[in-house]
Parts: sequence; C-alpha cells; structure tokens
Amino acid sequence: MAAAEGMIAQPNELLSKTEPVDELLTATTQNEEQDSYCDDEPVLEININNVVCSFNTRCHLNLRRIALEGSNVEFKKENGMCNMKIRSPKVTASIWSSGKITCTGATSEEDSKIAGRRVARRLQQLGFNVRFTNFRVVNVLGTCSLPFGIKITLFSRRYTQQASYEPELHPGVTYRIKEPKATLKIFSTGSITVTAPSVYNVQCAIEHIYPLVSEFKAEGEVDRKTLLAEKKYLQNQGLANPNKIQRSVAVNEEEEAMDSDEDESFDSDASHD
Repeated sequence: MAAAEGMIAQPNELLSKTEPVDELLTATTQNEEQDSYCDDEPVLEININNVVCSFNTRCHLNLRRIALEGSNVEFKKENGMCNMKIRSPKVTASIWSSGKITCTGATSEEDSKIAGRRVARRLQQLGFNVRFTNFRVVNVLGTCSLPFGIKITLFSRRYTQQASYEPELHPGVTYRIKEPKATLKIFSTGSITVTAPSVYNVQCAIEHIYPLVSEFKAEGEVDRKTLLAEKKYLQNQGLANPNKIQRSVAVNEEEEAMDSDEDESFDSDASHD
C-alpha cells in the first residue's frame, strides 16, 4: 500500500510542477504583447543644443587682470564683463567683477558643471580666492523633429489658453506648459524647440505635446515662404536647422528651377515658330 500510495503521488507532483510552466507561458505572451505595443509607439530623438548654468565665486574678480594674464579671454569694457572660452567641453563663460559667472554652449547638465569647475580652476590659478558655490542650471534649449507636418493654425485655435500664434511676428506657435514648466515653439514642418529649466522638463514637454499635435497632421507640403521663415528664425536662434527643413527648401528650389527651364524652352519654341 505504501508503494501504491507513492506511485499515486507521483502524477500529482508532476501536475504541481507543470503549473509554474503555464504561468511562465502566460507571462511570456504578456511580455510579447507589451513589446509589440512598445514597437508601435514612435521613437523621437531630442537634441539638447544649449545648457546655460550659473555659479558664484564669492570673491571680487579683477577683469582687467583676467584679460591680461588669462588665456582665451576677451575683455568687453563697455559691458563690464569678460568672455572666457573652453575647448572641452566647448563652452563660453561670461565673467563679472562681482563674482557671478554664467556658462553657455554645453550639451548636457554634466558638461555644464564640468565647464563651470574648469573656469573656476583657471581663475584660482590666476591667484583669486575662488569658491565654486551656488551652481544651478538656468536654462536648457532642446529641439525635436516630428515625422509629419502640423496644421498650426487649427492647433492654436483648439488650445487658445496655452497656445498663441502671430504669423506676422513669428512663424510658429508658442505653447506654454505650467507643470512641468516649459515653453515650446511649434512649426508647421513638425520641428519643435523647447526652452525649459532642466533636461527632464524638456523630455516631459515633448511627451506632453506629441499626442496633442498628432491630431493635426498636415498631409500636403508646406509652402516655400513658410519654410524660409522658419529656417531664418532657427538660424537667428543659433540652432542647427533640422534636415527636414533643409530638404524641403532644396526640393522646392529644384522644382522652381525646373519650372523656369521649362518656361524658357517654351518661349524659345514660340520664337522659332
């Protein structure tokens, strides 16, 4: 009987061992569904173009002495400040006699802090009693290019409280987010520029605006006048132009050149007749 009981218990043990396998199978199917869902979601590339930071040295700085003894320094007497440039990371530091310093040009918060400490070290080597204090990131500028155009006129009419659109003054829509704090410039070509206090706010702003603008996808091409206005604005802001704008302008210019050639050939045929 003991042996029989033992033999009867074996199938039950096998059944108990197969239960976790079923759980694993259901878990893998759920993971596959989640992976397929994640694959359907768009992947947007956010480029950080500029990070502005500031800190204080807690000592008086002699700007004339820094300009004479320092390297890569430009003294601007009319503005009461000095500009010091660093190669790695590529940053320009604005130095005031009060000890306040701002660094612009970094592409990440870590690089901006490294650049600030290197500026402080250079001033310390010149004989100033420098202390690296009150460091904070003041402003972050990021850009993102969407894979579709946007009907910015309809978008601004839908969100009148957050968005403002003045085509005579600015080629894009200005959209402001209170939480997290950020200001977005939305263009009809799908390019977006974000100004925020941190990189995290830039990312949150893009995630917030994408489902809103996806409802206003533009099917047709943008006219050449609008493309040139957006390109000029981005150049004035010191941003690298998105490839989409460059390609669209080039295509429109080629089409205009082809149309002009066809007109000339038509006129020449008419003259021969």
